[in-house]
Amino acid sequence: MEKARRLRIALIGYGKMGKAIEEIAISRGHEVVYRINRSNQQEFTHENLETVDVAIEFTGPESAFTNIKSCMEWNVPVVSGSTGWTKKLEEIKAYCRKKNGSFLYASNFSIGVNIFFELNQALAKLMSGRKEYEVSMEETHHTAKKDAPSGTAITLAEQIIQNLEGKNNWVNHASGSPELVPIISKRIDPAPGTHKILYSSPVDDIEIIHTAHNRTGFASGAVMAAEYISGKKGIFSMNDVLGIKG
Repeated sequence: MEKARRLRIALIGYGKMGKAIEEIAISRGHEVVYRINRSNQQEFTHENLETVDVAIEFTGPESAFTNIKSCMEWNVPVVSGSTGWTKKLEEIKAYCRKKNGSFLYASNFSIGVNIFFELNQALAKLMSGRKEYEVSMEETHHTAKKDAPSGTAITLAEQIIQNLEGKNNWVNHASGSPELVPIISKRIDPAPGTHKILYSSPVDDIEIIHTAHNRTGFASGAVMAAEYISGKKGIFSMNDVLGIKG
């Protein structure tokens, strides 16, 4: 990949992930000009944001929608990895089209996880119609994670539902209902994130697992996404960034 031009970045959300993104952004030659969190929310203004090339938004489900919409209102390309708010995702996409904006959302920016997404879909297609196997999921994160199941787990479950015959919904607990995909959520420190997909039959098990060792993969992907959408108009995904054909 050719070297990206130097960007002026606003970080909307400056917790552990925001700090990891800042480190990667600076190492790639970019400048972080605003670091917005609850203590300096007054700096999140049109006047300030119009001086940046892209905003990277990692906050919580209670503020993500408003933050993203403000960026679009102010004509600022925005990358978001916030989870727990995506019932409004189609609404924000419609608003992006209305404003001719630039928006990229991912439940997970890790390159490895996005490859894992492709494996998950391919395996679900292979298992469709094989009634002897029952699918289940498990996700493990640190205790500070606010949402359960994780956004990544929801994406994985939705992919299974789309590709595995007979599944129509997911639940966040064990279930004996054949039409449901059960997700078991565990919160254990200091786990950055593990996602397991298990197909179990009376004679064998098939399991795929992704385990993150730290936040670097997520942060690197978020900065790559910011580099990708800068100067573009439209709605994008990590598949666009990574050149993965859906």
